[in-house]
Amino acid sequence: MYDIAIVGSGPAGVSAAITGKVRNKDILLLGDRSVSKKMRKAEKVLNYPGFPEISGAELADRFSDHLASLDIDITEDSITQIYDMGKYFALQGKSGSTYEARTVILAMGVVAAKAIEGEEENLGMGVSYCATCDAPLYRGKTAAVIAYSAKEEKEAEFLAELAEKVIYIPVYKGCSGFERENITVINEKVVSIGAKGKTVITENSEISTDGVFVLRDSVAPKNLIYGLEMDGAHIKTDRQCRTSVKGVFACGDVTGKPYQFAKAVGEGNTAVLSAVDYLDDKAVQ
Repeated sequence: MYDIAIVGSGPAGVSAAITGKVRNKDILLLGDRSVSKKMRKAEKVLNYPGFPEISGAELADRFSDHLASLDIDITEDSITQIYDMGKYFALQGKSGSTYEARTVILAMGVVAAKAIEGEEENLGMGVSYCATCDAPLYRGKTAAVIAYSAKEEKEAEFLAELAEKVIYIPVYKGCSGFERENITVINEKVVSIGAKGKTVITENSEISTDGVFVLRDSVAPKNLIYGLEMDGAHIKTDRQCRTSVKGVFACGDVTGKPYQFAKAVGEGNTAVLSAVDYLDDKAVQ
């Protein structure tokens, strides 16, 4: 049981993890070990105090070094669902692992991919974001996988060990196919998902299936946890980075513009201090 689970290892998540550790809390930092792919692509960062004209890659390395100096590890996993259990939160990872924490900080950045028509309406009713978690439900059945990157091919192979047939629809270029005979690759643009995930409609065909897995690097915030109030595509927060769900905080790009590293770092610090106050108040009660 962690004190604070931080979803996202970019500037906001790193900032939250550092301050949380300094405040002597048990921290779980979830995300990409590279710290931030977005940051590493920046040729120059011109407005980060104390580091004039530093490259994004160099700044990301400084962040990694700071984490290492405090013995903070990044757990490389993507969270597909968060459940409010009353006194704590259960976080379901794409790896199949489940994590428990008394508070949660959402710092996963902006989710760029647009939802497929019918995806959100059928989530949990034939549509899933985690093949590792829900594969046993499709033993001897047919499952469709809509995959946004090549790394999801391993998920499809695992699913094919249990399912009778897997229909793999890559939303990326370069899928070379599979050795397993029960995986069929269909290179067609997906238009929509039918009721209860029983069909996938593409530009050229209607595919029958028992369920659909939509596999992306990240899940839209509003689908992560029940009751999370949104402001358009962003999580709605107050100035203390508190969300509509007690014990859940948000910071960085996921809370809205400006999408700036300095803003994200500041909000990460605010969010974790709010989480610390929340934990301290609960301890006194």
